[in-house]
Amino acid sequence: MKAMLLAAGRGERLKPLTDHTAKPLVKAAGKSLIEYHLLNLATADFSDVVINTCWKAEKIVNALGDGSSYGLHINYSHEETALETAGGIARALPILGTGMILVISADIWCDLPLTQIRLPATGVLAHLIVVPNPSHKSTGDFDLRQDRLEHRGKGSSGLTYAGIGIYHTSLFANLDSPCTPLRDVLHAAITRKVITAQVHRGAWFDVGTLERLQQLESYLSDTSG
Repeated sequence: MKAMLLAAGRGERLKPLTDHTAKPLVKAAGKSLIEYHLLNLATADFSDVVINTCWKAEKIVNALGDGSSYGLHINYSHEETALETAGGIARALPILGTGMILVISADIWCDLPLTQIRLPATGVLAHLIVVPNPSHKSTGDFDLRQDRLEHRGKGSSGLTYAGIGIYHTSLFANLDSPCTPLRDVLHAAITRKVITAQVHRGAWFDVGTLERLQQLESYLSDTSG
């Protein structure tokens, strides 16, 4: 199975750090966010990784190269303008091929071993990791009934998508627009009842702000000691 790291975002809320560098290259405890993912992928015996780029793309390529220093082979899918998540995956399909792919947002940090992600069952087109809503987000994205992902119901606090999932590439093959957010694809697939999920209750950080970056650095400092 190939993996894709989503790394095209501008990182507006991480300014001034992202004024001169790509968001996935922002460091926490001495290591860039995207490096944590590359090392986890190598540990889980992945070999081929696709990374989409846009803002400061050359810095990502220069920092990571062909991936050989991580025991991986990296291909890059460049976007002149950011195409949103689903659009970025669709743009990379010629490199990804067909079948199941692991997709991870490069701006999250999670202690879930990738080998613990369950593979989608027959007839299921995506299997997502969801987490209890973090302190900065009181309302989640979805509900989960047994292992089936559902639209969040009225009055439900729901669960938050962790930015990690296994998807069948057919979900992205015929998008209505080249710039399509992932939520549009997910909600359509939920209606078709072809998405499952599992809950991760360990450490998870959405490193979208300077405050959350500091929280991750504090966590890593505490756990390494």
